[in-house]
Amino acid sequence: MQRVIVIRFGELFLKGKNRDYFESMLVRNIKGALSGVEHRFERSQGRYFVEDFAEEDCTEILTRLQRVFGIHSLSVADKVAVRAEEDFPEIRASLAKAAAAAAEGAEGKIPFRVTVKRADKRIPMTSAEIAAALGGTVLATGRFRVDLTEYDCDFKVDIRENGCALVYTDVLPGAGGLPVGCSGRGMLMLSGGIDSPVAAYMMAKRGMKIFAVHFASPPYTSEKAREKVVELRNIVSAHTGRIKLFVVPFTDIQLAIHKHCPANFMITIMRRFMMRIACRLADRCECGAVITGESLGQVASQTVESMTCTGDTATLPIFRPLIGMDKDEIVAVAKKIGTFETSIQPYEDCCTVFLPKSPVIHPSLAAVRKAEAALDVDALVEQALAAVEEC
Repeated sequence: MQRVIVIRFGELFLKGKNRDYFESMLVRNIKGALSGVEHRFERSQGRYFVEDFAEEDCTEILTRLQRVFGIHSLSVADKVAVRAEEDFPEIRASLAKAAAAAAEGAEGKIPFRVTVKRADKRIPMTSAEIAAALGGTVLATGRFRVDLTEYDCDFKVDIRENGCALVYTDVLPGAGGLPVGCSGRGMLMLSGGIDSPVAAYMMAKRGMKIFAVHFASPPYTSEKAREKVVELRNIVSAHTGRIKLFVVPFTDIQLAIHKHCPANFMITIMRRFMMRIACRLADRCECGAVITGESLGQVASQTVESMTCTGDTATLPIFRPLIGMDKDEIVAVAKKIGTFETSIQPYEDCCTVFLPKSPVIHPSLAAVRKAEAALDVDALVEQALAAVEEC
């Protein structure tokens, strides 16, 4: 009897002839997630297995694996030999152990069932017949009663083709989605707020490798604000894999806009510069898109007209994974992935510097272009790019 962790994948079953490519990405990400933990990784018949790990590392391994996109579900199982001619003695021993654990501290008789999957068709009994036979082992403890529909315990037995079976009770949800790296690269515009870390998580779930750019305005934004963004990057990286972060000094651009452009266009023109710079950095990193945390109508800069004006400067597609989500939905994801408490720390980002009293909500593209014509756009962009820091 061997203790193993069973890894099941979901959407990868649908990839047909390209499935090997997606699986190779998932295997790479699993191995990366388990780096530093003693274990052995195996692949067999549409399942992955983590074996030969210390029992005290089990919880840590499960926590790490539950963050890996592409994994559908996980189970901690006993891997045992199948000997049908001897009435499945090792399966029965594992079931007896699992029943004892399930009954500990419980009162009264616990409703249960045994669910059998039989991939090995050489065994003459049907799955239902095996389940009925094995149920006697659980009943023999005197702590259970059979109920196939309203049960508290479902003892699962998965008989594989290779002469072994997996015995387990719990199925833990995985992160779902696609393996990070299989859907290209994206440059995230990472602020210190709630939305953009969630946008990174959502795009990574669809298989995109994330890079990030943050715009800082020293001395108007503090070192604490920068540290907050780095911390957000680190938290999200637990789900997405390593994120290279570019920090762009944005003060000179904001001062130029403040000096030469109408105040009510400040935010719109500022975001146009951000998009230009993000696209240039995306090209450096071979990214195929820019990612933002915009949600339609959430603030003045996220109306259709404002986003049209921002997108006018983009040289790459803009992905807005939160576009149809409301704030409560975004906050729920932020709490789930652990970024919310950091995001609400009260350190100003560059978007709050020189914030006009009445920013235009429905800007005209022609009017924005005219206002922006007072600036030497190319020179300001090149100056900012020359001073970019990587961290």
